[in-house]
Amino acid sequence: MSATLATPHTEAPAPALAPRERETLRHIAAGRTYLQTARHMGLSTHTVDAYLRRIRAKLNITNTAELTRVAIALGL
Repeated sequence: MSATLATPHTEAPAPALAPRERETLRHIAAGRTYLQTARHMGLSTHTVDAYLRRIRAKLNITNTAELTRVAIALGL
């Protein structure tokens, strides 16, 4: 997958996401709750939240709609 997806607020390339971050993003973009995502991945909801905070920080985004847009753009 390409790591050159531009962030919504800048034209700089987006940093690469770790495999677990990508998996978490895929679940959330598919409409799963934090609890459903956590159970499917064998994590706590706190860990899911931490992954999503990290993703938002890396990609400079603020909401779930933007997360979903990024997931679609990455082919997740």
